[in-house]
Amino acid sequence: MNTEESKPSVGIVGVGNMGGAIALRLLEQGWPVRVRDLVDAKERALEAAGAVACASAAELAGASEALLVCVVDADQTREVLFGAGGAIEGLRTGQTVLLCPTIAPQDVADCAARLAVRGVPVIDAPMSGGPVRARDGTMSLMIACADEAFERQRALLQAISGRLFRVGTRPGDGARTKLVNNLAAGINLAGAAEVLALAKRLGLDAATTLDVIEQSSGQSWIGSDRMRRAIAGDYAPRAHTTLLAKDTRLALEAARAAGFEPALGRVASELFRRAVDAGLADEDDASLFKLLQMTGDAPPAGLK
Repeated sequence: MNTEESKPSVGIVGVGNMGGAIALRLLEQGWPVRVRDLVDAKERALEAAGAVACASAAELAGASEALLVCVVDADQTREVLFGAGGAIEGLRTGQTVLLCPTIAPQDVADCAARLAVRGVPVIDAPMSGGPVRARDGTMSLMIACADEAFERQRALLQAISGRLFRVGTRPGDGARTKLVNNLAAGINLAGAAEVLALAKRLGLDAATTLDVIEQSSGQSWIGSDRMRRAIAGDYAPRAHTTLLAKDTRLALEAARAAGFEPALGRVASELFRRAVDAGLADEDDASLFKLLQMTGDAPPAGLK
């Protein structure tokens, strides 16, 4: 393994499920890692693994060659970059910012334009695969950036993901690709939850039915991953219901801006909204199964 000194320092803002998993993977490979999170316990856990916690995003940016933003949404992204004590105060010409949240393409473009004024290139790099895959380096990254920025950070990108997809050079194309993917994920998850709720209503064993689906034409990765846990009553959040509620909504907004109306996507997005309204926002997005068992005989609001 290379020595720590041979690898540039990486800063990660937001070390929750995904950012924390990335931090642990990089530390394991000998990368010097600095972290910043609003939750002290998350910083302390990573300090125990060898990371250095910083008091602000500005301090972290000033001590890092590459900055990964792994927060939840566009508001948080703008805050950590441009708010009080934000990264912009510590960034220098030639550093690189990797935007990893799922946010609207225009928000990516706006952030990239503001950072470009400071001579800081942006790699639009939303993630997919969940914290387990982030930890073992098998998650997907959908990357849109200039070739020079990609080559400069190639070693870092390859360290955190074995599935790099170059989708373009235009800031926002990574986000567009992620939104298309997540709309498919939302549709597939909604479908899996619905048919297994139906299976129970028909008097079938849900686990056995899922066994059949997994070996037949109805199989989907997200359906298997989420419904196995849901059938066992495990709704501990690996990916909160709020995230796919947000992502499917953003996907619909992007679609409508392009003059396209995704009928299945609209239904799936409405289902996630209902789950949030039903108090399931902070549960795993497998909560759709719980929702549909409660309300399986009622059509989604607004779709009667």
